[in-house]
Amino acid sequence: MTETAIFAGGCFWCTEAVFENLRGVASVMPGYTGGTVPNPTYEQVCTGETGHAEAIRTEFDPAEVSFRDLLTVFFATHDPTTLNRQGADIGTQYRSAIFYTTDAQRDEAKQFIKGLEASDPGGKPVVTEIIKWDGAFYDAEEYHREYYKRNPNAGYCQMIIEPKVEKLQKRFADLLKEKSK
Repeated sequence: MTETAIFAGGCFWCTEAVFENLRGVASVMPGYTGGTVPNPTYEQVCTGETGHAEAIRTEFDPAEVSFRDLLTVFFATHDPTTLNRQGADIGTQYRSAIFYTTDAQRDEAKQFIKGLEASDPGGKPVVTEIIKWDGAFYDAEEYHREYYKRNPNAGYCQMIIEPKVEKLQKRFADLLKEKSK
């Protein structure tokens, strides 16, 4: 039995590349959620006027990987303290957000953030939004799917995504699918 988890952590190319390597994750789909326009295009989302975030919808088996493990990887592979940006990607579409699908996910995400902030009381506050998912998720256009797998030598992939994947492989080897180790 799988559960759905939806994370927005900046560019969905990065988030997809990280989460597709985790054991227990059956599928990862980049797309758009949290906005007001039905069936938005990438170009519309990039204007910042639709309210959508670039996000990933994951289907995972909680018997193989816990939601807490997913939260750990999510928070370790993006900066949850920058409002509406990740690195050079700026705009509300790049915000940090968890679109929870169950009350248990909401509660665990809130607890996790409290723990992060308590571990560094003088640090920047976590700005990650915790939002009830409204059920609307619009799959990204085909050319956005598995972008890192298809374009590993592209500049963005080398400079931005590759370090995140390397960090995942070093810090979370116990959470990786066998083929990724």
